[in-house]
Amino acid sequence: MKKKYTVTDRLITRITGWIAGIIVLALAAWGVATLWGYYVYEQTNDAQVQEYVNPVIARAGGFIVAVKFEENQHVKKGDTLLVIDNREYVLQQEQTEASIRKAEAQLRVLESNIHTLGQSAQSARSKVSATKAEVWKQQLDYDRYQQLYREESATQQQLEHVKATLDVYTSDYQAAQDNYEAAASRIADIEAEKYVVSAEIARLKSLLNRHKLDVSYTVVTAAYNGRMGRRTVETGQMIDAGETLAFIVNDETDKWVVANYKETQVAGMEIGDSVKVIADAYPGREFRGTIISFSPATGSSFSLLPPDNSTGNYVKIVQRVPVRIRIDGERKFIDVLKVGMNVNVYIRKRQHRG
Repeated sequence: MKKKYTVTDRLITRITGWIAGIIVLALAAWGVATLWGYYVYEQTNDAQVQEYVNPVIARAGGFIVAVKFEENQHVKKGDTLLVIDNREYVLQQEQTEASIRKAEAQLRVLESNIHTLGQSAQSARSKVSATKAEVWKQQLDYDRYQQLYREESATQQQLEHVKATLDVYTSDYQAAQDNYEAAASRIADIEAEKYVVSAEIARLKSLLNRHKLDVSYTVVTAAYNGRMGRRTVETGQMIDAGETLAFIVNDETDKWVVANYKETQVAGMEIGDSVKVIADAYPGREFRGTIISFSPATGSSFSLLPPDNSTGNYVKIVQRVPVRIRIDGERKFIDVLKVGMNVNVYIRKRQHRG
């Protein structure tokens, strides 16, 4: 029997044919566009958005008394992030200040002693001059009596009396010189002590500056404008110096993309080339960038265990070369790109550059 088709069957067949034709055309257009893209651009999807993400580190240990930020919060340079109990550091600072005051008082006492000994030395010096004159006068008398004794105009007793007086004056002169030298020596000793105390004051002042730094470290502030990341601390927590307390993303620097291109793709790339970037999160938006540098080595060379081809088990594998690309545009436009996002990077081949 002859098979008959209804109107509905013919309509379904026609619609199916149109749909199949549209699908074929769409696949053909997609294939042509894809092939054209591979022909015109060096492409890679092995790329991520990068930005400076720095840890917030406490330079002083202690109990946290206040946390002034929340995760994902925008902060400005100088904003207080954390406050650490500073009482121990303040006590150390006050102790050092007291030690400085004590040393300065000792220095003033030594200066006073130097002044007193200086006057004593001056008096001893005057005494030396006076006794020297007495010795000189008595020596003249002694010489004269010796001459008189030889001429038998003076007695032995008179000569011995004059000689005894000369010996007394000579002894007084020597004692005066010894006193003057002792006073001068004591002044030199105190000057040395003064130098030691001055050095101690300088050391204590340096220590005081360190204690002041420690006190300032108990208030942790934002080093630049940015956005806070993961927070790992809470009020009342005990922390150590050098401990990572949070993370901050720097808003004052550029965003960039690190695109890991195959070594066979980088021959035609140059610093300054324009780049097209499309993020997986925003497939409908196109970002522009500029190549700013090439890695000095392949990615595998920076790994913990870089490959060693001298062992004899060499297998040739195409290596990846990290290419750093700065994202261009206004900050508010590119802020939608977050650190770690996957992107697709397109760099026009040399022969297709306009």
